[in-house]
Amino acid sequence: MLTERDVERIIFGCGNFGGIGSSPSLRSAGDSEEQATQLLDHARRLGLRRFDTANSYGGGASERILGKWLRTQGASFVQTAQIATKVGNPHGCPPGETPLNARQVAYHLDESLRRLGVERIDLYYIHEFDGVTPLDETLGAMSRAIEAGKIDRFGVSNASLFDLKAVRGSAGDGLAERFESVQNEYNLLATADAEELISYCADHGLRYTAFSPLAGGFLTGKYRSGAEPPAGSRMAHAPGVCANYSSDESFAAIERLRKSADDQQMTMAEAALRFVLDTPGVDGLIIAPRKIEHFSSYGFELR
Repeated sequence: MLTERDVERIIFGCGNFGGIGSSPSLRSAGDSEEQATQLLDHARRLGLRRFDTANSYGGGASERILGKWLRTQGASFVQTAQIATKVGNPHGCPPGETPLNARQVAYHLDESLRRLGVERIDLYYIHEFDGVTPLDETLGAMSRAIEAGKIDRFGVSNASLFDLKAVRGSAGDGLAERFESVQNEYNLLATADAEELISYCADHGLRYTAFSPLAGGFLTGKYRSGAEPPAGSRMAHAPGVCANYSSDESFAAIERLRKSADDQQMTMAEAALRFVLDTPGVDGLIIAPRKIEHFSSYGFELR
């Protein structure tokens, strides 16, 4: 089972609220507000205090649902919770604009604050680098947001080692002090960051957070090689998103995980989370359960 320290390292991901991720084509496949609220209520009962969303998840619905729920939780809870959101996904950018130009960052930051119903965002991520906007322009927008008291710290997501070095090299002393977090994909089937990036983060005071620790559900054992994916699953709705996990090599690794979990009397999901939590240099991970019963399969216990 998860320890109290483990729970402190786990972040509740709201990427399924109002849609699956940022894609407009998957808005109908997301969790309803009622489902999302039930999941958030249960997450709080289990002791989770950290929440992750993005301006583009569900076309803004994720932030709106999370913000509405937060306003019912009382000031003391909100003051102790950590809210992270993001800017820079192409789906959140109108035609003719680049996602991370100064105008877009400033506009979407104000929209995120409004939807979340908070005066300041604890952790604001560059969702992904757009490859066009000069880095200095984006960092300048982050610096102004910090000076205005609209964000406390910032981080980067979907980032390479080159990106991290570029941000650290371009940020001035004051901004560099607020560069805190890196959020990348890391799990048993996606371990590239373990080669250099995670240790780089540890060496330079950056907190590494893993998203998709269950590989989009593959590491729960719900998918089988050659079999149709379960109705309503992520694989059924967006097979292309999970293509990297559908190889023979991946399914062989999943079977090894199944055996190891059985030997340890754990669920596959719990064993997969344990792999991430036990990786040196990993500060935390994001879970995004879509049913209440998923929490227990991850190793949570009610307090």
